[in-house]
Parts: sequence; C-alpha cells; structure tokens
Amino acid sequence: MSFFENTRKPEGFGGKIMVAMMNIGHSAVARWGLRFLKLTPDDKVLDCGCGGGANIKRMLKKCPQGIVKGIDYSTVSVEKSKKVNKSAITKGRCTVLCASVSELPFESGQFDVVTAFETIYFWPNLSQCFREVWRVLKPGGTFLICNESNGDTSKDEKWTDIIDGMTIYKDTELNVYLEQARFQDIQIHKNKAGWLCVTARK
Repeated sequence: MSFFENTRKPEGFGGKIMVAMMNIGHSAVARWGLRFLKLTPDDKVLDCGCGGGANIKRMLKKCPQGIVKGIDYSTVSVEKSKKVNKSAITKGRCTVLCASVSELPFESGQFDVVTAFETIYFWPNLSQCFREVWRVLKPGGTFLICNESNGDTSKDEKWTDIIDGMTIYKDTELNVYLEQARFQDIQIHKNKAGWLCVTARK
C-alpha cells in the first residue's frame, strides 16, 4: 500500500504519520468551512470521518456546553482522535467510535449538526451515507461538507489516480445526492483555491 492510500483509511505506522499530517494540513480548509456553520453553545455535533480529531477539538471550543461525537472506520484515526480530545472525553463531552457512516451507530434525530471534512471522497454508496446523516439529524439540523478539491480543475485528477477508491464530487453532483436524501436549503460556497463547502438542512 502506498503512503497516500493512508488518506483513505490510515493504517499502521504510515497511518499514524498521516493523521498527524491531516490535523495540520487540513487546518486552513477546515477553518474556512466552519465560517459557514452557525454553531450554538449547547449544540450536539457529529463529525463523520473524524481523522485525527482536530476538528472535533475546534467544535468543542465553539460549543462549550455541547457535545461533539466522532466516528471513523480507521482504528488509527480513532486512537488519535481520542488522544487529541482526551480531556473532553474524560468530562463526558466527547465520544469517538470506530464505525462506518453507511450505518451510523446512533438513534434517529440526535444531532443538531453533522460535519464531514475532507472525507466524503471515500464514502461507499454516497446515497446511503447521506440518508444516514439525514436520519441522525434533528429536524432543522445542518449537514456540512467541506472539501479541498471541488472537481472543477484537472489538477484534482492526480489525486484520484494516486489514491484508489477516491471520488471527487462537483457541487452539482452533491446537490443531486443531497436532494435525493431529502435535504433542503442547500448552500454552495467556493473560493479561488478550489475549496468547496456545502451546507444543507433537514
């Protein structure tokens, strides 16, 4: 397995390096994406594909009376996320589980917000995953997708060539998938760097 395959599912020593790199390398795009999310102090948030846990930590700060949970199907990512958010876990404000977004281990209508930073590229059966996100959101809840690649430029192809199983979605494609999953009020945001942020409401 090549080192870059660890972006899809971090494993072993290379995976540990990758999740540490993700926490630093994805910081700018995550901060940009969070500008389009209106979090309240007591929100209950789920971060799908939580990677190294840096975004969980950011959202815990933005929701000081709230709870942030994370899931990832990589045990390396779960371990790192738990380490990064150890204090919040001890206080009962954070939980990180090893799970797949295609079958979320939560009851329906639990979360005010669900986020996906740099991760939907690797989600199996996007329609099913979006239905699961819709299911666990409360009525009126928000789903945020934030990607560093928006599929509009040829440079994106180098990543799909290098990383097996990676799909870069255009905003128009995501809009269709979200509508099919019954999401409403879909908002598209882009910048000159080619970043894409999409918000949708249940």
